[in-house]
Amino acid sequence: MKKHNYKAQITWTGNEGSGTSKYNEYNRNHEIKILEKHNIIKGSSDPSFLGDKTRFNPEDLFISSLSSCHMLWYLHLCSVNNIIVTEYIDNVTGIMEESKDGSGKFTNVTLHPKVTITDQTKINLANELHEEANKMCFIANSCNFKIDHNPTTISI
Repeated sequence: MKKHNYKAQITWTGNEGSGTSKYNEYNRNHEIKILEKHNIIKGSSDPSFLGDKTRFNPEDLFISSLSSCHMLWYLHLCSVNNIIVTEYIDNVTGIMEESKDGSGKFTNVTLHPKVTITDQTKINLANELHEEANKMCFIANSCNFKIDHNPTTISI
């Protein structure tokens, strides 16, 4: 089995002078830096947890990771099946349920990819490949819930 290692650096930037002395007196802002990459992702918590709504929160990044991993596998599978994709847009949605103790978990993520291909006769196969992409997706394979797909495929 081949192993891949990933590293990231998360730096909290929200100390406003008194650290975490009180729950509502510190900022949730942080920076996500991936070594050898030049961009920094500005993060925070979800606004319902006193975060900055203009920054990415872990839940945003989670559903985005699922969607982008799926898309990359899907494009690969289309390529090897001679399906030419000219456009791919996914409006992914996710539901996280919060428990009484404040913890929570995602219970559903649905991908809504809108795919444009060049050959109308391959629309059914193009739609079927979403299930195969889900089986191959590293992120989906790491989840403890089913990832749903609601694809729309058109041809030009």
